[in-house]
Amino acid sequence: MNQPRKHAVVTGGGSGVGEAIALKLADESNLVTILGRRKEPLKIVANKHKNINWKVCDISKSEEVKNCYNDIRSTYGNINIVIANAGIAASKPFHKMSVSDITSLMEVNLIGVFNAFQSAFEDMKADNWGRMIAIASTAGLKGYSYVSAYSASKHAVVGLIKSLAIELAGKGITVNSVCPSYIDTPMTDRTIKNITELTNISKEEAIKELVKLNPQKRLIKPMEVAKVVSWICNENSSSINGQNIPIAGGEI
Repeated sequence: MNQPRKHAVVTGGGSGVGEAIALKLADESNLVTILGRRKEPLKIVANKHKNINWKVCDISKSEEVKNCYNDIRSTYGNINIVIANAGIAASKPFHKMSVSDITSLMEVNLIGVFNAFQSAFEDMKADNWGRMIAIASTAGLKGYSYVSAYSASKHAVVGLIKSLAIELAGKGITVNSVCPSYIDTPMTDRTIKNITELTNISKEEAIKELVKLNPQKRLIKPMEVAKVVSWICNENSSSINGQNIPIAGGEI
């Protein structure tokens, strides 16, 4: 039997993993609202499925998120599922980093998750059902060279997940994260481009460097992440709580 139709919000829904998650949840008859800072990518994704709507929103700004949620709630109803996918990445040697490098990552990768979750909390509490899912990273479960600020932001998300899951466990709300290694997305394409420009190695050599810690020696596919998210959202996954699930081919 199909589970009841839910209203899901996916941040960073205009490309990559966010797009894959939005399409997967929409295919399962959920109503999906995708958020992002740029209108055009959101419109392109929304045009791919009748169950997807879109709204421009900067997830790092608390009041903007609250107003955005109020708008979509009044149109589409209570928000039952939040996929906090929006994120940014940066690579820099520690001795060359500035406070602003850390702050900019924290504003999107941590505060953005906090804003996305908190603004839907009252809906989930009222319905005694909810799913809060962050797209974190294996960098939130271990360390990597040259991405200490990024890794710190993802470790913070993992800590938020573990604590919030305990706090909300009695309210019918589960809180989890999915932690992929490098994914075949535009964000990783930019990382590969930076590596080739800085080192003069080929694209193929750059990819090999990124996946060397993955025993399967490949990039993760966005739909692999989307399918795990879909499983967590299922009615029968209510005991999956406080988990930070790696998708990394056995790296972790």
